[in-house]
Parts: sequence; C-alpha cells; structure tokens
Amino acid sequence: MKPAAPSEIRGPFQPIRTNCAGIEISEIFPRHAKIADKFSLVRSCYHTGAAVHDAGWQMMQTGRLFAGGVETPHAGAVLSYLRGRKSDLPASVVLPETMGRGGGNLPNGQAGGFLGKAHDPFSLMADPSQADFKVPDLLPPPEIGTARLDRRRRMREVVDQTLDHFEATENAQLLDDNFQAAYRMMTSPQAREAFELKREPESVRQRYGMNRFGQCCLLARRLIEGGVRFVTLNTFLTVFDEITWDIHGSKPFTSIEGMKNIVAPMYDQAYSALIEDLDQRGLLEQTLVCNLAEFGRTPRVNPAGGRDHWPQCFTTYFAGGGVRGGRVIGRSDPIGGVPAERPVGPAEIIATIYRSLGLDLETHLPGPAGRPFPLVDFGTKEIDELF
Repeated sequence: MKPAAPSEIRGPFQPIRTNCAGIEISEIFPRHAKIADKFSLVRSCYHTGAAVHDAGWQMMQTGRLFAGGVETPHAGAVLSYLRGRKSDLPASVVLPETMGRGGGNLPNGQAGGFLGKAHDPFSLMADPSQADFKVPDLLPPPEIGTARLDRRRRMREVVDQTLDHFEATENAQLLDDNFQAAYRMMTSPQAREAFELKREPESVRQRYGMNRFGQCCLLARRLIEGGVRFVTLNTFLTVFDEITWDIHGSKPFTSIEGMKNIVAPMYDQAYSALIEDLDQRGLLEQTLVCNLAEFGRTPRVNPAGGRDHWPQCFTTYFAGGGVRGGRVIGRSDPIGGVPAERPVGPAEIIATIYRSLGLDLETHLPGPAGRPFPLVDFGTKEIDELF
C-alpha cells in the first residue's frame, strides 16, 4: 500500500497493523493481519508477458510463457511425473476445476503440457459448497455397479495378457495406466473419504465459509491429509459473468465496492482458516501454501474507479513448507509501478515451489521431440530469503 501517495494512487483503503511489527496490509484483510507471522510477502514480483490473464496464468504456474507450440507442464504435473502418486488419490488436483476463459484464447497453464495428459491434474468439476455435492469421477455410471466394474477390470486383465505386443506401445501403456488410476479412485474408500466434506464438523465448514472457494480450501486440506501431493485452488473460474478480482471498476467487471464487500471477505476468511487449520493439525510446516496472481493492478485508479492489468509489479505470498513467516521480501517504487528492490520473476517463484517440494532444480524433463527440457532455466534459483 502507498498511504502517503496522492488519492489516485493510494485508493480508498487504509493500511492496518498486523501481528508482526513493521508489516501493514489493507484494511479489507483483517484476518490476514492476525496471522501475518505465518506468511511472508514478496512485494516485487513482475513478468514480461502480455497484460492478459491467460499469459499470466501460464507464466505463474509453469515459470514460462508458452512459445512455438510448446506447452510447459503445470508445476503439479511436473511433480506427478517425477514423484507419482502416493495413495489412491491423484498426485495433483485442481479445485473446483481448471480455469476457463481469460480473454486471450490461450492455454491456461493447468495441464500436463508436453509431459502428456496422464499428468493432467484431476479436476473436481463440482461445487463443494452445494448440499448435493458429489465428485462425478468417483461415481460409476448408474448402469454399472461396483461389482460389475470389478468384473470388467478382471476381464480386461485377461484380454491384456493376450496382447503383449500391443501393450508394448506407448499409447496402450498410457491407456492402461489411466484406466488403472481411474479404477483405483472409483473403488477406493480412502479416495471417497477424502472428498466427503460432510465428515467435517459444521463449525469447521462455517469457519472456512459456506461458499465455493471456502469449501474448496477445506477440501484442499482434506486432500493433503489424504495423500494428494499438489492442490491448485482457483479462486474464480473466469473473469466473465461473476464478481472476481478483475476490478476494472465498471460492469461487466468488478467494482472496488465488490472487492471490498464480496471478494475480499470471502478470500480473507477462507485463507486464514486454511492456514490456522493446517497449523493446528501440524501440517503447515510440511505444506507450502502459495498465493499467486497472474499480474498486479495499475498504480493509478482509472476513471471508472477501478484498476486495470499491470504485470510490471505485484505481490505474492507464501506460508508453510519451510518458509519463515512475518517477512517482507522486495519493495516497489513510490507508486507501486515497478520493483525498486529484489525483482522476482515467475521462474524464481516456480523454483521456490520446486525447492519446497524437494525437487532438484538441475533436473531435466523429456521435452518435445525427446529433447531434454530443463526444469528451470539455467541459473534460476529459488527466493532463498523466504527460508
């Protein structure tokens, strides 16, 4: 925040103190202020992609802007490839589903990319805040009961034994792996229980907020407990037809009032609940929680009373996973226009995630045409000031 700047830069909100000396945040995040000792801010992020949502989604979730027809895999897909699953649940899950339209007609960066569809994250495709919430992919088709599904699996195994020459092909192996993964999920009590929010006390569900994002945060905690390695939470699914962070100030986009009265309270409540819950359960130290964005907002308030796209400078923040809380890394210039100290790009953010996951940044992936593809660009390091 820039409380000493002119009104067209500082905007209508005031800074408030947090539980960490020297750190102030916006008054629209009062619950964040109470747990500032648990997270650390990086206030000098930027990227060089176009100021469109899709480009930012790509860069902030893969570390690269897609070029030449090459789609870099999502960080969760990389983890899926390198470490695999550790339970009947998928290695990587996206809640409530992968991102929709962003206005740029570009891939959203939430797929397996050149690693293949086998490493796409599992997409929930449902709203966990609804009373009739069920996970579609955990339900066999109504005409196929569990016993019949099991018979189909056994029959498939018999047929497969006669097709050894076919099974040797890459496509056949992928088909079989996907079938087995889907079968394990559909028949696993562990997987079903992880998605059953009704097992949570009503007070816990209310603490997170009885809305889509709040219940997705709670579900994320349950999935981490159940053995999922990587969970991606999309606060919103598109920037169209709903009130979102896209605060251009006038319809069809969100106003400052919409952010203050709807978006910020929902986000503030759910995020603080997630951090406190993970901490109380002893999970925070081993679970990195990253709060990312595709870009920031223009330093000056626009004529409609909102702010527009600005990839030149913005804030991200991190908690858990070895991160020391209550810290501020970097700073922006007097109007929040560009980094003035310790600029941080998407590659460093992704490297930080990989470091917390225990991955070797010197690793190479099997890239397009079989060429080795570096996990991060040469010389890229994590934001080591966080640890």
